[in-house]
Amino acid sequence: MRGRRQLWAMAGLGALLALSACGDAPVAPPPKVERPAGETLRVTAQSITDTKAVGAEITTRDQAEALTRIPGILTQLTVREGDSVAKGQRIGMVVDNRLGYESAAFGAQIAAAQAEAARAEAELGRVRFLYQKNVYAKARLDQAVAAARAANAQVTAARAQQGAVTSVAGQGAILVPTAGRVLRADVPQGSAVSAGMSVATITAGPPVVRLDLPESLAGKVRIGALITLDDAELPSGSHQGQVVQVYPAITGGRVRVDATVPGLASTAIGRRVSARVAVGERSALVIPRRFVSTRYGMDFVEVMARGGAVSSVPVQLAPTGSADTVEVLSGLVAGDTLFAASARP
Repeated sequence: MRGRRQLWAMAGLGALLALSACGDAPVAPPPKVERPAGETLRVTAQSITDTKAVGAEITTRDQAEALTRIPGILTQLTVREGDSVAKGQRIGMVVDNRLGYESAAFGAQIAAAQAEAARAEAELGRVRFLYQKNVYAKARLDQAVAAARAANAQVTAARAQQGAVTSVAGQGAILVPTAGRVLRADVPQGSAVSAGMSVATITAGPPVVRLDLPESLAGKVRIGALITLDDAELPSGSHQGQVVQVYPAITGGRVRVDATVPGLASTAIGRRVSARVAVGERSALVIPRRFVSTRYGMDFVEVMARGGAVSSVPVQLAPTGSADTVEVLSGLVAGDTLFAASARP
């Protein structure tokens, strides 16, 4: 029995020695992740200019209307949209046939008045001769003089009425009120027009961009705010400008705003364009575009974890007005670290 107990004791001691030996063995560290060479960026929130997309039209600050001055038939219109016109140029003619009949009627009245005046003058000559021979009294002479003057006055009145009709007929000419370019001239020849009717719209002054904003933005747009035009057909230097006037009236829930853009040509007047206007500032996540890659129509960024591992994360982006930066709408939060293995153009 004693020998068996000694054997067990020795076996237990050997097991303890083996366990102690295992505890002293060094533990292998976790494998390190090799990070490729590249550029890193810590995402932070920053204040940017908030913009809204709105509709706009290239026009002029002032627009003049070529109006008819008399009613009648538009017998002539010599301009079309896009034509350049000078101040005082005649571009159309309105004819009222009634004026011709009225002028002929007054011409007949003139002839009748002239005949009456000739008869009165002849009668005055006879009365004056007999008055000098003491046949007629002074009262008879005065009566003949008055009759001759009245007949001559009838001739003058008839001529004045005929001249008034001729003057009205001359007002049928449609004249350009100011120099510029014809924006609208859509009344066809042969149309019946009324006095004061517009037959053509003439642009006046330098070109401006007229924005059509919802009334909710009326208090957010200020004079001097930046606007950007999204139209590839405009010259390269004609895509950015500033608001110069905010009209106080609100019509149909819309607010009209004028902005100047350098380099706009008068040939672009009337064109509808898309524009973005600054309405204030807000906080956003903005990153350089070189950290974004596009695969299969989706945008991705490389996000680095704490251990150095890099993973691709899909993101939703929006333009910022600069070709070098983009705004991240979703997919990232402030504090994330981006990684770019190589710079992308």
